[in-house]
Amino acid sequence: ESVSGAQLIAQALRAQNIEYMFGIVGIPVTEIAIAAQAVGIKYVGMRNEQAACYAASAVGYLTGRPGVCLAVSGPGVLHTLSGMANATINCWPLIVIGGSSDRNQETMGAFQEFPQVEAGRLYNKLSVRPSSLEVIPAVIEKAVRTSMYGRPGSCYIDIPGDFVNLQVNKSSVKFVECCLPPPISTAEHSAVSKAASVIALSKQPLLIIGKGAAYSHAENNIRKLVELCGLPFLPTPMAKGVVPDNHPNCVAAARSTALQHADVIILLGARLNWILHFGLPPRYQQNVKVIQIDICAEELGNNVRPAATLLGDINAVTQQLLEEFNKRSWKYPSNSEWWKRLREKIKNNEERSKGLALQKSLPMNYYTVFHHIRELIPKDCILVSEGANTMDIGRTMLPNLYPRQRLDAGTFGTMGVGLGFAIAAAMVARDRTPGKRVICIEGDSAFGFSGMEVETICRYNLPILIIVVNNNGIYTGLDANSWEEMLKFGDPATCVPPVSLLPNAHYEKIMSAFGGKGYFVKTPEELQNALKASVTDKQTPSLINVMIDPQSERKKQEFPWLTRSNL
Repeated sequence: ESVSGAQLIAQALRAQNIEYMFGIVGIPVTEIAIAAQAVGIKYVGMRNEQAACYAASAVGYLTGRPGVCLAVSGPGVLHTLSGMANATINCWPLIVIGGSSDRNQETMGAFQEFPQVEAGRLYNKLSVRPSSLEVIPAVIEKAVRTSMYGRPGSCYIDIPGDFVNLQVNKSSVKFVECCLPPPISTAEHSAVSKAASVIALSKQPLLIIGKGAAYSHAENNIRKLVELCGLPFLPTPMAKGVVPDNHPNCVAAARSTALQHADVIILLGARLNWILHFGLPPRYQQNVKVIQIDICAEELGNNVRPAATLLGDINAVTQQLLEEFNKRSWKYPSNSEWWKRLREKIKNNEERSKGLALQKSLPMNYYTVFHHIRELIPKDCILVSEGANTMDIGRTMLPNLYPRQRLDAGTFGTMGVGLGFAIAAAMVARDRTPGKRVICIEGDSAFGFSGMEVETICRYNLPILIIVVNNNGIYTGLDANSWEEMLKFGDPATCVPPVSLLPNAHYEKIMSAFGGKGYFVKTPEELQNALKASVTDKQTPSLINVMIDPQSERKKQEFPWLTRSNL
């Protein structure tokens, strides 16, 4: 009995419990997608390989098992590079399968010929081409295993076009069982007790929870640790919800103060990169003691010499710390000066946001918009967010109460991820938590990167709610009158600010073009009505285009070209 290369690939992916494939078919990979559907893998056809790759990577984060991105040769594979890089830098498992030109045409200038395996090495933990049909299952098992084991990341498999329809006798194929779940390692006991001693001597402790903690499903143990030890905690953006944002020990609203004055910082699956200002002064104390807990040995000691290093799985190591503190019965006092200072800062910051949210002036500002969104969206929805101001202000205004329910531009700061992430989240939610809503909050510029994926959303009937917070530009924009004035000065390419987009662009019509519901809103009342209607309708995709003040949140002097004298 013979089997084709395409069937072998599909069966091998199925054997590794792969459930989702995203891609764009064409020569030479169409048969792979057909074979994948035949073995029960869900195939989602996207409109750009970049968005397909972002979607597949989000599946890896949400489920702990990689999604697959399928791309054609040459430009198709090159469009996936940003998704590979984004996954590897975020430490999410991903498999990319790329077609490549037929082996007998190599070096001849074949159709879409490109050194894809070599190109993939920079972005992936493993970049490999099977040497024959017989080894395909073994290569796929290795790629899936490599993507999940240790620090997760992306793996690339190159499939020559002539392999796809080539037949081989089943008896000569080396079939492989599903790889074992990733092994769980714990930290050495001496490191655990050293860390506990440092924490117990702290005067101003701070626990920082990273998305590594979310990925390792450490929420129950971390919450127990926070409560047992009475520690203030700060989540990184995608770790929001590991311990609920409304927990009394959450100090996110006093982030700068907490970082700047802590004397002991415990990093739980978070890295001292740009998001945490590298752990260096002036953002931190010169002599801050850092306790690093990470799955990756190479991460330990980056930027700051740690007081203790705990190498291992975040959930398992947190369990070790819990056992240690159960023996010591130490608890940080809730009436300390440190807590007093943090609570005061939180109160001030929350009052400031509230003041901005309750401003009645039109057009609305970001805070007003997020205030109404927060009031009306389901508490347990999955939030996808990208943009500049939209993402930053949204992070502070929209609480997450559950883990792994916030997806954003991440460690790599990637714009364009939103719709792919939302599609992935909606596919996973449909299978695992039916009824859970996905709400995708986009800046108008961010929406532009993958706006055509709205068609994909409507084709698969995914009841995603997209909210475009529209300020007519990147960071800031012009209102319609200023735009008209500008155009009088000549060609827009020479006189329009580089940050500007077309004022009052009707993005909601992209949704209605494909059969979803679109809303164009300018006032709080219109916003509330559109939100209520979209949240109530659990069947139809919808897009709310919210017009805000083009100058919201930005002081005029940061953009000198907006002053009259420069026109």
